[in-house]
Amino acid sequence: MTMLRKDPDWWRGAVIYQIYPRSFQDTNGDGVGDLLGIVRRLPHVASLGVDAIWISPFFTSPMRDFGYDVSDYCDVDPMFGSLADFDQLIATAHALGLKVMIDLVLSHTSDQHPWFSESRKARTGEKADWYVWADPKPDGTPPNNWLSIFGGSAWAWDARREQYYLHNFLTSQPDLNFHCPAVQDALLEVAKFWLTRGVDGFRLDTINFYMHDEHLRDNPPLPPDERNDQTAPKVNPYNHQRHIYDKNHPKNVEFLRKLRTLMNGYNAAAVGEVGDSQRGLEILGEYTSGEDKMQMSYAFELLSGHEPLSAAYIAGVFADLERAAPGGWPCWAYSNHDVVRHLSRWGLSAAAARAYTTLLMCLKGSACLYQGEELGLPEAEIAFEDLQDPYGKEFWPEFKGRDGCRTPMAWEKDAVNAGFSPAKPWLPVAAAHYGLAADAAEADPAALVHHYRRAVAFRKHHKALRAGVMKEVEVRGAVLSFRRSVEGEEILCLFNLSDAPAETTVPAGDWVTIGGELGSTRPLPDHSLHLGPWQPSLLLNQGGRHG
Repeated sequence: MTMLRKDPDWWRGAVIYQIYPRSFQDTNGDGVGDLLGIVRRLPHVASLGVDAIWISPFFTSPMRDFGYDVSDYCDVDPMFGSLADFDQLIATAHALGLKVMIDLVLSHTSDQHPWFSESRKARTGEKADWYVWADPKPDGTPPNNWLSIFGGSAWAWDARREQYYLHNFLTSQPDLNFHCPAVQDALLEVAKFWLTRGVDGFRLDTINFYMHDEHLRDNPPLPPDERNDQTAPKVNPYNHQRHIYDKNHPKNVEFLRKLRTLMNGYNAAAVGEVGDSQRGLEILGEYTSGEDKMQMSYAFELLSGHEPLSAAYIAGVFADLERAAPGGWPCWAYSNHDVVRHLSRWGLSAAAARAYTTLLMCLKGSACLYQGEELGLPEAEIAFEDLQDPYGKEFWPEFKGRDGCRTPMAWEKDAVNAGFSPAKPWLPVAAAHYGLAADAAEADPAALVHHYRRAVAFRKHHKALRAGVMKEVEVRGAVLSFRRSVEGEEILCLFNLSDAPAETTVPAGDWVTIGGELGSTRPLPDHSLHLGPWQPSLLLNQGGRHG
């Protein structure tokens, strides 16, 4: 198996490109993307200059939640191909200089997994305690008030055992019992299987859901003024609880240390998705501080909200990060497979889209890009009859689900289904996406994809942006400014995050403009600086690091 020689810190400041395999490229004509489709399109990904790819689940699954319900952790679902195809993907990615991270879903399995089939047979047996089972209350109702993110109680009745089992998501996604040592051992073997096969790391789905309160205590209510929609849509009563006991268990860190020890032998890295809008940054600090847990945590603060990120909001996020997780390392994203694409969510102009891309490449942390954002793809409108997402079907029409960001990639402007597949795709290709297809973008010097390449290259060229500290985060009206510095290199980053021109000043220093192709402008002799709408200014201190 081919493997890249790796710096153990390759992940720090890395840019990771997320691939949703169902929607990337179909090569066998069934309307669903596959692993060989990823192989075919990897040159496009490599051309962006990113460091790694993250592939959403491709494991054997009944696909009730599109692969996030795993029935065999160590095989490829026939829909996506075979293990041999995956080996080819690894070899191709490594040859192109791309590391490969895969999406491990460890908190729960499919109810079709052999482990669950064995566990539900009886209350005694080898795997009887591999899942979270509990007796009903005397009146037959569930053991506590825990809720599922996908709606309703987090407990489902099983007639075989005459007990309830825990499911934080769909009823067909029973939660594994991490308090059982054999479960932890089995999951570490899963990770080892893929590391041995050549993967460079993992994106760990719902990492803070691994462990539950052994005493099954009720969650307390959450006051209405503290509720938000970062973890679940506003219409979901999941937001009405303070999630103290159903997740975020302190002993979870013990398992993460075991996983990190295993990964260290392969120079692998992991980014853990923390699904918690109440204590997300605190958990980020708990899970990524030091050298013995996960390297990165997937942060949601820039993935939520329906208004463009303001200078004050971003400054507030980093102030909260410094307070809650001073030793942590975030991984930022604007879009992914679960949220409305950010160009539509924030109603961005072309200039604003470029400014936010440059900003992402200048922030402290690692960064994830979601397939199609480099093309400027907007959210697709999906008719109810075309809807596939069970989440959307449950809360329609107030919440339309996640299919609008999961539609097929647009590769060829004039091809059937924009070059994704000759057959009817599993989700329709949005009409607005054809004109934004990759081949059209390559031919247009003003297309957003070229700006993505420049911004990623700029980040890679400056170690201060990849690995440096971030300090002096300041807000002056719509202008956000901060310094990034490491080993004698200091960069001052200023961003006008508004549609109107702005005036600001820069501190004394021997500043020289860099990254001119990203929209930079030079300060005047009196240290004043004029920024046009959505204009950044990126300045290198030629006098070396300050303070």
